[in-house]
Amino acid sequence: MIDGPYFVLVLLGVLGTGLVAGVFCAFSTFVMRGLASLPAEQGVAAMKAVNVAAVRPAFMAVFMGSTLLSVLIGVVTFVLWPEEGTAELLVGSALYLFGSFGVTVFANVPRNEALQELDAGTPEADAYWPAYVRGWTAWNHVRTVASAGAALAFVLALA
Repeated sequence: MIDGPYFVLVLLGVLGTGLVAGVFCAFSTFVMRGLASLPAEQGVAAMKAVNVAAVRPAFMAVFMGSTLLSVLIGVVTFVLWPEEGTAELLVGSALYLFGSFGVTVFANVPRNEALQELDAGTPEADAYWPAYVRGWTAWNHVRTVASAGAALAFVLALA
């Protein structure tokens, strides 16, 4: 059984990855649909504003904190190699690190940076917007499932 500080670490991992999954789920299920329904100029301007607002302490503390927790959980699991929950803890850590953090860094952020370079209302921005929405949202689905899967794996390790 996981107990003591290790239990608290995993419990915080459940909370953090679950919160991130919820944010990503909101974007996948209605935020991006709403933005995509706007004229390109308005959608681009709104998403650029969202991207700036996202890198504020409130969200970044949860997103990066969950990344740190996933690393710590993975390392501690390798060191302690508990009798129960080892597979779930390692799977949860990997899901979050690769499927949430990794996808963010290598798929979503580059799209955000490319969008940020465009001026809303220009032909370039209007042409990029539909591809941005499709690609960004597809990768966001991956992040949503990976973050939720990490939270579930951590919960199963505690059960």
